[in-house]
Amino acid sequence: MEITEFLTPDRVLLDVRARDKSQLIGEIARNFGRLVPALRPETVDNALRAREQLGSTGLGAGFALPHARIEGLDAYLGMFLRLAKPIDFEAIDGKPVHLVFALLIPSESATSHVAALAAISRRFRDAGLVANLRSAETPAAAYGVLTER
Repeated sequence: MEITEFLTPDRVLLDVRARDKSQLIGEIARNFGRLVPALRPETVDNALRAREQLGSTGLGAGFALPHARIEGLDAYLGMFLRLAKPIDFEAIDGKPVHLVFALLIPSESATSHVAALAAISRRFRDAGLVANLRSAETPAAAYGVLTER
């Protein structure tokens, strides 16, 4: 699975301001609601918070991959956010998070979400890609970094 299958240029947000994990999840939900009118921000917010209660999706090295299943969703939806300032996300390495990729998964998806999560996390293990995302000046530039092969 490729990131281009669930990420569009309008869902790349740079220098997002959030003081903590809770506020960031709210920002993600509001932005999905704004950019995908069929999605209710409350639904996204509740689903992401419920998933985080199972364990943090902060994967380490300044990266988090919050994700959740959404009832009635017919396609995967992704959103990339680069934060203005790193925040605590209860990551496995204890380091603050600066780069976030949120993924909404159709509730009917059996196990194919594992391929989507793997495609995303594999990209963020590339130190060059991470450096380019940190220095991208525009959302279009960041989208290009995320989607280049």
